[in-house]
Amino acid sequence: MNVAATQRDAERKGQPNGIKSPENDLNRSIVSMLEKDGRMPFSEIADALGVSEGTIRNRVNAMKDAGMLQIVAITDPVAARYQADAILGLRISPGQTAKAVADRLGADQRVVYVLWVAGRYDLMVEIVSDDRESFLEFLETQIHGATDIAEAEVLLGLKNFKNQFLLKRDWEGPHDE
Repeated sequence: MNVAATQRDAERKGQPNGIKSPENDLNRSIVSMLEKDGRMPFSEIADALGVSEGTIRNRVNAMKDAGMLQIVAITDPVAARYQADAILGLRISPGQTAKAVADRLGADQRVVYVLWVAGRYDLMVEIVSDDRESFLEFLETQIHGATDIAEAEVLLGLKNFKNQFLLKRDWEGPHDE
């Protein structure tokens, strides 16, 4: 039995190497290319991988339909030249929950990342702001003026050396000047 027939059998049986599976070698290659450029035309991906454009379209659509792939835009706060980029270490006030504080802060568009952590802090929050005044207003109203936060440490970003969450490979941007 050839490889294509084996793969078709696996796809029919819903096995991990099927058309929807991120474990499939071709799918991994497709995802890798889309991580570098989410708008890359299917024809370019097909040429690079030696398959038809229809195969790429079918694979991408199958992975999207199965909830295994989502193509989104991710902005880089440093590349966008935000004036304030900070990580906040927060301790939650007694009687409050990390989830409630995370939900409250997460509703603010300046908050780009909220992580519940173990250790010295309860939450780590990343904030980006267009200007210093907006950043200070956020700190005053959402952090220092909030009764659900017992303690906050503000770590102002100075230079971004790496951000793997941006899904950029070998990228040199304005922060590398």
